[in-house]
Amino acid sequence: MVAGVAGGVADHLGVSDTVVRLVLIATTVFGGFGVLIYAALWFLMPLGTPAVPAAPGLAAHTRGGLRTDQPPPQPVTEAKERKKEKSRGQVMALVVVGIGLLLLLQVAGLGIAGKMFWPLVFAGTGLALIWRQADESQKAQWARDVRVPILGIVLGKGGWKSLIRIAVGLILIGTAITVFLVQNGRLSMVGDVLVALLLAVIGIGVIAGPWVHRLTRDLNAERAERVRSQERADMAAHLHDSVLQTLALIQKQANDPKAVARLARSQERELRTWLYDEDDKTDQTLSGAAKRAAAEVEDSHGVPVEVVTVGDCELSEPLSSMVRAARESMVNAAKHSGADKIDVFVEVDGDRAEIFVRDRGKGFDVDGVPDDRLGLRHSVMGRMERHGGRATVRSDPETGTEVRLEMDR
Repeated sequence: MVAGVAGGVADHLGVSDTVVRLVLIATTVFGGFGVLIYAALWFLMPLGTPAVPAAPGLAAHTRGGLRTDQPPPQPVTEAKERKKEKSRGQVMALVVVGIGLLLLLQVAGLGIAGKMFWPLVFAGTGLALIWRQADESQKAQWARDVRVPILGIVLGKGGWKSLIRIAVGLILIGTAITVFLVQNGRLSMVGDVLVALLLAVIGIGVIAGPWVHRLTRDLNAERAERVRSQERADMAAHLHDSVLQTLALIQKQANDPKAVARLARSQERELRTWLYDEDDKTDQTLSGAAKRAAAEVEDSHGVPVEVVTVGDCELSEPLSSMVRAARESMVNAAKHSGADKIDVFVEVDGDRAEIFVRDRGKGFDVDGVPDDRLGLRHSVMGRMERHGGRATVRSDPETGTEVRLEMDR
């Protein structure tokens, strides 16, 4: 992008900026009018409205996807594709301007002599390839730590493709020098000129190397500080919206121990989920679904529910039914057992998944449960049987109740 003309026209017409750039290229090659059109639009088009920087709190919520007035963040792959398309558009725009200038010079009689034209074309193409690779390598290097091998600085993240690009660029530059010397009848000087050029490049590297190293180090330090600043802003915004609000509620309900304990445990769960970035996994794994069900029961009935998980797996429809059966067992324990705490144990071993719901409150006679009590017989046992699982209930008036749910994955 030179002046943003192609992008502005594309936004106004509702088409891809690549189409606009292709039209400019075609009109430049066939007559050179593309450059004139580009220059005219550059001067005549109004400037876009500059973006107003958001406050740190709004920026933190935007990065976290917590603002309802903003569209959802783009996937990483889509953002990368847009970045690549923008980079290609910049290269195309520069090519259009270069070709247009050459054509205008040739038409005006101020063009380059034939002996100089092709050497300059080869040399310019080679330098463009090397410059593009250097630019990509710098961006890749600044994204990593400064302590990397020299080869990594040269190649960046492009691997052998980057090496081939550099080699092609050097070959084109050498070809340009050779063509120039041949056209001037000095072919015998090719070797000497190439050696001199190599020594000059090495000398420039020795001189500029320390400066480039310091520049890279400073940019890395600046980037690290910017990341830390964003993290601090995110943490401050989250603490304000969650922990500080919960502390204020606890102060208002200081005379209610159960309410204080419920708020504290709810905040503990929420903070732990945020710290370990488990929000996206809640609806995808068995352990996440079990923890969410336990949290719902705890918030609804005010009884602490401790969840321990061993192993994990993706959540399928049968396993979702098992989680719902486990939730019903937790509700029964919270409502009828009188226990101070409910323990839930989730285990995934091979192709088998198990959930144990245990309380140490008042037990009951399993065989004496009436048929009209739908909670245990239908919501727990019947649900497990319908989905190919099995539910086992053991209860004792002295030691409490344990519900064991088993299902093959």
